[in-house]
Amino acid sequence: MQALKIDRSVIEFPPGIRDAAPSIHKSPSEFINPTCPWLPELSALLDASVTRHHSAVKGPEFYEAALRYAHSHWLGGKPAQAMLQLTKAWMADLGEAPVILGELPPPYCALVWIMEMAAAGERGFLGNPVRHFQHLASRMSGPRSEARSWRAWVCFHLAEKVLPPGDFPRDGVQIVREGLWIPSWQHSLSRLGKYGWPGEAACASAASAASMCPGFAMEAWRMEMAH
Repeated sequence: MQALKIDRSVIEFPPGIRDAAPSIHKSPSEFINPTCPWLPELSALLDASVTRHHSAVKGPEFYEAALRYAHSHWLGGKPAQAMLQLTKAWMADLGEAPVILGELPPPYCALVWIMEMAAAGERGFLGNPVRHFQHLASRMSGPRSEARSWRAWVCFHLAEKVLPPGDFPRDGVQIVREGLWIPSWQHSLSRLGKYGWPGEAACASAASAASMCPGFAMEAWRMEMAH
């Protein structure tokens, strides 16, 4: 089978946010999974203290720490825990001009990459991201809940686009019992553009475009490892 050519021209980021993923590096021997090209590089696995130090404020330092801890969980063979840490990163209060996003964009591409890599069950327990984000979006509370709820709906749609629907279904019981309204992708993206960080909706669109390249995560990794 001919290797899939990844067309990165479809991945367009807003000004000020990096426009390409870094190279996928070979992993140190202690890592179970390959490094994610969309998350900060690590040389060793981390523990919960990396985010605990910044949990009181949840500013830019917390955002970066959560992304690093997400990568650590992924590298350690825990994709479900990595996904939860990405969710924590979206809890950060970055203000109206989040400079850190120029270096560490909102992790939608990281989420898509991890879900696709872990979908077959060979990279550790993933859980059901579709169901997880459905529950998260519909039961959101706490600070910045409006933005966080729309982020979760965007992630819900990304999960449905990436993952096989028969293996990762919606929670139909909740939908029927609560009369839950599922907003469309476009509506969710529009609300994210209003309530989210500057350029965040464009990053989510980029992740959606990348996910339309079948096997983009796995093939990118295989091609890198073949060098």
